[in-house]
Amino acid sequence: MAPELLKNPLYEENCCAIQNERKSHHSEKVKQNLVARLNRIEGQVRGIKGLIERDTYCDDVITQISAIQAALNSVAKILLEGHMKDCVTERIQKGDMDVLDEVLITIQKLMKK
Repeated sequence: MAPELLKNPLYEENCCAIQNERKSHHSEKVKQNLVARLNRIEGQVRGIKGLIERDTYCDDVITQISAIQAALNSVAKILLEGHMKDCVTERIQKGDMDVLDEVLITIQKLMKK
């Protein structure tokens, strides 16, 4: 981290945020896992595009879409677990209870799907 940031009185760091800039901090292993999953999902989406272009039977396409949705849900679960265990816990320990509202909104968004 740049020394000038540490001297800056506006600089405030917590688990997922640096004053108005929110970031995650996953281990390299977790990042690689997530990227690999997303690469597979990207390939599946391209595959569905090909199915549509080849006029594949609708039910078969819908089945593939369902598989992609399940795969995306798995990525979201991994991210949510890490967020709860690291970022949310740290912010609560620092007295930032607003993070609970943020998490509830996020969970509501995930449950709409």
